[in-house]
Amino acid sequence: MIPGNRFLPLMLVAATIVILALLPHLFNSRYALTLLNQLGIGIVFALSYNMLLGQSGLLSFGHAVYFGLGGFTALHALNAITDGDLPLPVPLLPIVGGLMGLAVGIILGWVSTRRSGTIFAMISLGFAELVAASSNIMRGYFGGEEGISGDRMSGPVLFNLSMGPQRDVYYVIAAWMVISALLMYLITQTPLGRMANAVRDNPLRVAFVGYNPQTVRFLMFAISGFFAGIAGSLFAINFEIITAQAVGIEYSANVLMMAYIGGTGYFLGPVLGAIIYTALSIVLSAYTEAWMFYLGVFFIIVVLYAPNGVSGVLAVHEPVLRARLMHRLLPAYGLALVTAATLLAGAVVVIESSYHLSQPGALTATMNLAGIEFDADGWRPWAFGLGALALGALLLRETIHRVGHAWADVRHHLTGDAAT
Repeated sequence: MIPGNRFLPLMLVAATIVILALLPHLFNSRYALTLLNQLGIGIVFALSYNMLLGQSGLLSFGHAVYFGLGGFTALHALNAITDGDLPLPVPLLPIVGGLMGLAVGIILGWVSTRRSGTIFAMISLGFAELVAASSNIMRGYFGGEEGISGDRMSGPVLFNLSMGPQRDVYYVIAAWMVISALLMYLITQTPLGRMANAVRDNPLRVAFVGYNPQTVRFLMFAISGFFAGIAGSLFAINFEIITAQAVGIEYSANVLMMAYIGGTGYFLGPVLGAIIYTALSIVLSAYTEAWMFYLGVFFIIVVLYAPNGVSGVLAVHEPVLRARLMHRLLPAYGLALVTAATLLAGAVVVIESSYHLSQPGALTATMNLAGIEFDADGWRPWAFGLGALALGALLLRETIHRVGHAWADVRHHLTGDAAT
């Protein structure tokens, strides 16, 4: 082992902290800070979900329950701080939301973790619908349709953070993101984390060696709820309002997509997934009303052609980079990039034109796309869009052939080098 390798994790953590401290100075616009804050929240939320799916093999359709309840509890605590009933600095509110997520995780986990697989998934969906329905009944806690709001500038000041400027909120979110990610990573290295992986892969063998799979699943479920509650608290602090939508199926679907896009088999996978999904949703929503359609298509493509997520794709290329064989893949990847750009251009024109014409409020067929103005009901945009799709389809066949041939060549060199 190379001397000093044991300090590599500490060096990575230190480098991450330095980068996070510099980011608000490099990107100091309000839009950039808002994006960074949502990225931090999404990372904590996605990592907490991956403790269930990636680490323990539990597919949950109701993880937003712990996220939302943590956020509601944090805002109630924030209002108590404003009224002078709770002398707690606002940056410490995620502890309150995390404890709420932990408490609910213990209660619901004791029931749901008695089963696994499809039955567990259906139970989680049932609890999600139960809590969502309760939000219309328990208006004192959920605030009805208006939700609960608060003032994050109230309460004692901690570390000279007034919580008024967006930059102060960023530092709080970044600090909790680092702490939560580090703790979740350390949990994966404990006997509990290793046993959770074993339960995910073969629960019968775990029971045979003397461990209770249900107990392992329950502990991981409760811990996951704690960190989801922290994410919900950060969400509440950032927006100063939370509604019943936060406990609904939409947020549960969002975190599921984050984890799958990044890759559930790797610890950093949900981090990449949260960054990609959050950035795409914010950026695309600023340019098109059909942004959810694009995200859905992107998710389907990832599930079909990259089942291990972005992290899995990167991991496959690691031995190629180490063997310095990447140049053998680049020509084929260049053709793949041209094919993808052609298909994307055609699809965007067709989708945006169709969406524009389908809107009842559209007074005219004239629309603007990437600075180009045209009539959505004219023949030119449709000819371009369909023609680009047809050309992309023709290129796709050749692309698949060349990429497969390039990978066969790379594998031949890798196996040849290993044999020698």
